[in-house]
Amino acid sequence: MAHADHGFSDSIDGLIEKITRWYASDERGFRTLYDAAVGHVVPYPEDTPEHVRCDWRGRDLAFLCAFLREWYAWGRTAKPTEGLDYIRKFNWLTHKNDYGMVFVTCGAGRDMTAEFTHLQGRQMDEPESKRLVDIWKRELGSRMDDFEKGPWPDFNAFFTRELRPGRRPVDKPDDNSVVVAPTDCVISMVVDELTEDTPIPVKTVTMNVRQLLDGSEHYRKFVPGRDERGRAVPGGTAVSCVLMPDTYHWYHAPVAGEVVEATDGIGGVHYGMRDFPGLLNRGNVGHGFGYATFEDFRRGYVVIRTRFRDPRGREHETYVGMVTVGLNSIASVNYLPRFQKPAKPVRVRKGEKIGNFRYGGSLVILLFQHGRFPALQLHMGQRIGNLECRERSAALFTGSHRHQALRRLLLSL
Repeated sequence: MAHADHGFSDSIDGLIEKITRWYASDERGFRTLYDAAVGHVVPYPEDTPEHVRCDWRGRDLAFLCAFLREWYAWGRTAKPTEGLDYIRKFNWLTHKNDYGMVFVTCGAGRDMTAEFTHLQGRQMDEPESKRLVDIWKRELGSRMDDFEKGPWPDFNAFFTRELRPGRRPVDKPDDNSVVVAPTDCVISMVVDELTEDTPIPVKTVTMNVRQLLDGSEHYRKFVPGRDERGRAVPGGTAVSCVLMPDTYHWYHAPVAGEVVEATDGIGGVHYGMRDFPGLLNRGNVGHGFGYATFEDFRRGYVVIRTRFRDPRGREHETYVGMVTVGLNSIASVNYLPRFQKPAKPVRVRKGEKIGNFRYGGSLVILLFQHGRFPALQLHMGQRIGNLECRERSAALFTGSHRHQALRRLLLSL
């Protein structure tokens, strides 16, 4: 008879004991689905770097348990540029493997990843996690000059550290025709002329606008429709903003106006990327990638109604959506109270804080109505990027997806 478990485990030992019991009793198909997953693993490309290899083919439960223990222990010594290593290793289990996808997104397998994520979150909240702060500060070096000096009671407090005053001035705060970056990010793609079915390249899978906004009626503002005169209007634009693990993890309003709808509590899947290497796409993260399972990842969204004047002084009203996505590891999406399902429109200033991500994967997707955001546009002298040391570039922006074998594999799909 299956054993009923309620609540999260309070230690890695407790989780290992639980999944061992689940495997023995085949709790909700745990053994059946895990065995099917490891029985259908697709080998990673031959030139995959050694430090992110993990061969799941035919591995037994003892291997899974040892892997989780090692990953949990590694969390106490991780460096900023190593944040994806174990995520990559784990995702070889689901890489182009439908059986692996089912295992981590359904039933007891999904519960296992949720419990492990919960334990990682607690780990980063413990006072002992402060040892990671010293590791990260050394690695970040002068990048820390942009932030307040602390102290921080735990690593998650450090991860959501505050900027020092004046370090991110908001461009033209009184001009709503100027859209600002919601956070420190890499602009990975722009998708134009959205339709209801357009697969929006985000960070790991694909979704359309309706899925991103969890079925909210506001999705219609960003897909083809008709204006107040009954004229056909094409779909709008999506811009993906990917956060690096060692940068700023608060996100802010890209324009001023009224928040007409917002929520930060959608979804619950933590893992399940069928083509994790493909999302990296040789450094252009997310471009051309599909997100069919992305609707289950943890996310929130904000819809802002704003008004602006064009250069001729004419006033226009438009809507801007901001979808905040957390995935892998702690994967938390946390809005400030005033933006959590507001009962009526809430005024917001350009650059005002909306919320933050705690440790884990994250990105922000901006949505614009048709014709409102035709391109990324910069003025002379504005930052377009940083020159990097090769080690950071290899760890955070490139990696195995640059190898030609994987490139050929992706191009063949």
